[in-house]
Amino acid sequence: MKPVWWMVGSGVLSWLVVSAIPGVDSDVEVLLGMIAPLAGAVATWVLVARTYATRPERLTALMVAAFGGKLVFFGAYVTVMLGVLSLRPLPFVISFTTYFIALHLFEALCLQRLFGGQVSAQHIDGTRQPTDDADGSTGGGARG
Repeated sequence: MKPVWWMVGSGVLSWLVVSAIPGVDSDVEVLLGMIAPLAGAVATWVLVARTYATRPERLTALMVAAFGGKLVFFGAYVTVMLGVLSLRPLPFVISFTTYFIALHLFEALCLQRLFGGQVSAQHIDGTRQPTDDADGSTGGGARG
């Protein structure tokens, strides 16, 4: 779950930095622009890590479903933020877009590490994998 903590920590830290800048009164728009991309990235990562650790063959179907769910969620979220709450559009859209791109880039890099075997599924989701071999390893290559 380290990627989740990195995503949350960097998001909150960057929002605190923006909030501390004198003369910038758009901290609410920046925070609300961060929340949806952060929630989407965290939820996707948790689902991906757990699925990869237990049933990696289902990962593609999960990611396609998550893409569709996020498409609907983000559309509704932006509509509510700009239409119902009447946030100032420019700071909100800049924040939303920046966090969306940065978090998805980070998620893609973590997926690359996971699929490349540079990190074990246990490290990703915090669960312990059953061992198959006498030496205690799972013998699963990239999943090991």
